[in-house]
Amino acid sequence: MDQKETAVDSSQNSFSDTIDGKAVTSYILKNKNGMEVRISNYGATIVSIMVPDKQGKFEDVVLGYDNIKGYENGTAFFGCVVGRYANRIANGKFKIDGKEYSLAQNNGPNSLHGGKKGFNRYVWDATEIPNGVQLKFVSPDGDEGYPGNLTTTVTYTLTDSNELKIAYDATTDKSTILNLSNHSYFNLAGQG
Repeated sequence: MDQKETAVDSSQNSFSDTIDGKAVTSYILKNKNGMEVRISNYGATIVSIMVPDKQGKFEDVVLGYDNIKGYENGTAFFGCVVGRYANRIANGKFKIDGKEYSLAQNNGPNSLHGGKKGFNRYVWDATEIPNGVQLKFVSPDGDEGYPGNLTTTVTYTLTDSNELKIAYDATTDKSTILNLSNHSYFNLAGQG
C-alpha cells in the first residue's frame, strides 16, 4: 500500500483511509531473519510477505493491490479472509435443521466467498500480540442471509523459522455453516 510505515516488530501504522468510520491499519511483523509480513485490518488481509530468495534478495511473494482502494474495489480477493463461507454455495441456498436459508447471490445464482459483502469487505478489530496480530470480526445474525451471531478471530504469527502461522477461531449462538480461508495468491519469483 502507498502509505508511510515504520518497520518494527508488530508495528501498527494507520492509513489515511477510513472505511465505514473505522481506520484502516496495517501491522508489520518482522523476525530476526529480516522476513516481513504485512497484515491489514481491512479484510484481515495479508498485503505482503517479504522473503529472501536463494541469493538473499528479499521479494514480495504474494499478489495484491497497490493501495486500499484496490482492495475496496477489487474482485480478486487478494490475501483476505473469505467468509462466512469460502467457495460457492449452489443457488445461494442451504438447509440446517430442516430450515432453508437464502443467501446473497454474487456469482450468477450462487453465493461466493460470503456474498456481496463478505468478511473481506469489513475493517476488523486488531490487537497486537507477541510476534503477531489478532483480528476479530462479529457478523450479526442474518448477515448476507447466514443464521447466528458469529464472532471470528484470525491470528497471524511470524516465527524466527520464517513460518507464517494462521489460526482461526469462531463461535456462534445458532447453528450455522462456516468455511474460513485465507485467499492469498503467491508468485515465488516475486510479485513483479
